[in-house]
Amino acid sequence: MTNGSEPDRVPQVLPPIGRLLAIDPGAKRIGLALSDPDQRLAHPLDTLTRRSGKRFPLAALRTHLETHRPVGIVIGLPLTPDGTENERTQAVRVDGARIAEKTSLPITFWDERMTTARALRAVRELGGGTRDRKADIDPLAATTLLQSYLDSRR
Repeated sequence: MTNGSEPDRVPQVLPPIGRLLAIDPGAKRIGLALSDPDQRLAHPLDTLTRRSGKRFPLAALRTHLETHRPVGIVIGLPLTPDGTENERTQAVRVDGARIAEKTSLPITFWDERMTTARALRAVRELGGGTRDRKADIDPLAATTLLQSYLDSRR
């Protein structure tokens, strides 16, 4: 979907077998999801918190990397509604390059437009309220992102 070859972009080819970790970055909260080893199903994992004005919380991510040993990372790319990039998109690309450098894992960027909206809709459709559940929604958004990526590879 949204993959490029500019120098600030990182490896795009993810291994076809092994767990993938998805990161749905937000300004305050970062949703995480994990695939099964066969890369068929995604499930919610956790929410990381980003302190205002601070870099991506790599130390918190490392715990999940050590526990789950993913073979690659899918990072949600926040494009504008018309599919173009903006400052937020570029900030995510910078975070992605840093994550790739610090983890030595291959990563790819994937269009994350509407993942949070779809996660909220799914919670409502199941009869749940979304008030005071922001920390629950972020991993669901990451799950939606990762499942979309997994489905596209089939």
